[in-house]
Amino acid sequence: MDKKNLLGYDVLVTSLNTVKFDNKCVVNTINIHSYAVAKKDKLFKNALLSGEILIPDGIGIVYASKILSGKKIKKIAGYDAFIFLMEKLEKEKGSCFFLGSSENTLQRIVDRSKKDYPNVTVNTYSPPFKKVFDESDNGAMVNAVNKVNPDVLFVGMTAPKQEKWVFVHKENLEADIICSIGAVFDFYAGTIERPSKIWIDLGLEWFIRFLQNPRKMFPRVFVSTPIFMKDLLLEKLRAN
Repeated sequence: MDKKNLLGYDVLVTSLNTVKFDNKCVVNTINIHSYAVAKKDKLFKNALLSGEILIPDGIGIVYASKILSGKKIKKIAGYDAFIFLMEKLEKEKGSCFFLGSSENTLQRIVDRSKKDYPNVTVNTYSPPFKKVFDESDNGAMVNAVNKVNPDVLFVGMTAPKQEKWVFVHKENLEADIICSIGAVFDFYAGTIERPSKIWIDLGLEWFIRFLQNPRKMFPRVFVSTPIFMKDLLLEKLRAN
């Protein structure tokens, strides 16, 4: 497993096949928006920094590597990490747990995974829809996971909520791999359509998602991107 420091974050620059999942491992993603949000959210930044694996989930991170180090890396989306881990569990006849989202979305995930990964044992829990969980909520979520002790825990509460929750509770969670993957729950369930492979390969997935949901994506494109580009330029100037 090879990592490269990009703007203060140690990002995975090789494929997930090079990772040895020997001990408890937290997998997070980083993109332009999460980078910008973490500049103002210390807990979120600590969560990203503390995870064992930080994957480059965004074309901006790919370009940053090329600009700063001259090394081209491959984008690894949260969906790619999800498929990789599910295929790993299918071979090992392992188990996973989906924490987050609605009961309807979780049921769709269960139904689809039975067809795609019949050898994987799947459990789920839908937490209450709240901005902030109380002690009772957190206890119920941790207990639901630990009751089945999954090989992989997928957390889908949207960033930065999901990463911060894992950061605070990871020591109490009995799961070998903990992976925060946000929108992947909806993509896999089919409640939200992911852009086609053509747009993904062109590095324009963000653009299609912007057209699909401009209100949600506006701050990501027009607020977070300038922040990221400014820091990237300053880092390039310092390096020279």
